Amino acid sequence: MKIVVADTDSVGSDMDYTLFDELGECTYYDDKITDDNAAERLAGAKVLMINKSAISDKILDAAPDLELICEFATGFDNANIEACNRHGVKVANVVGYSTMSVAQHTFSLLFYLMENSRYYDEFVKSGKYANQSHFCCLDIPFNELDGKTYGIVGMGNIGRKVAEVATAFGAKVIFYSASGKSTCTDYERVEFDELLSRSDVISLHCPLTDRTRNLFNKDAFDKMKNSAILINVARGAVVCEQDLYDALIEGKIAAAGLDVLNPEPMAKDSPLLKIQDSGKLFVTPHMAWASTEARKRCLEEVKKNVVAWQKGEMRNIVNP
Repeated sequence: MKIVVADTDSVGSDMDYTLFDELGECTYYDDKITDDNAAERLAGAKVLMINKSAISDKILDAAPDLELICEFATGFDNANIEACNRHGVKVANVVGYSTMSVAQHTFSLLFYLMENSRYYDEFVKSGKYANQSHFCCLDIPFNELDGKTYGIVGMGNIGRKVAEVATAFGAKVIFYSASGKSTCTDYERVEFDELLSRSDVISLHCPLTDRTRNLFNKDAFDKMKNSAILINVARGAVVCEQDLYDALIEGKIAAAGLDVLNPEPMAKDSPLLKIQDSGKLFVTPHMAWASTEARKRCLEEVKKNVVAWQKGEMRNIVNP
């Protein structure tokens, strides 16, 4: 069986991909499968593994032997499911591999902003601390998470883990069901406007759907506390970047921590690049999912998906 493994530059050059070699004849590419290279690269391939390659009808037309696409990810919006269905190609994703990594990064973003970490680090490294007479510096006051209201959008595996951690810090957790179908009863479920008005912190852990695209726009920011912090580790398009920029500049919210943007890589003319104050805006390059442990789990889960498919089992198939 011929297997094509693409996008390895997105998953990391430090990973050991040889675990796939026992599944069949593997060919590896560090870049994406595209309309232009698909015919050459996918000739005779039955399985394609990808992370960010955008699967089009033209790619599928060029790969008549393709039967399975495996995502190195939970999200599968880059695989045109309707096109895959037309071509009889199944798509398998990976669930739960990055929960701990994303939850950890959520609080990394939050506490960096809450405690103005960059300012104080630079204060020390500039020599100002060594040259002052008193033992501490409190130029920018900071608050505790204890006693605050922590709002979550999307109470899936990651949302639940974040809720657990926030609760451990003493926060009151409330959530809005992005799908409208959540069965979670461990935390208080509220409507969107109530989440906006009550929350001191809001973190996003929802998929990108018609319900969530541009969910955080001017209208949403107008309803948030001006002391609130927004954390987005979901999908960039859940937040309207221009409206977020305006909200930060106008003081409608206090700060935002982002790991995802729209598009990715970040647009060269993104209005967010104008904000150089890291106490107001902290951005990381879509890395929340990517701890070493999480990426290893991802590869192992993809292998299990292929093994199951070889046995006729529909493991993690999103278009059965």
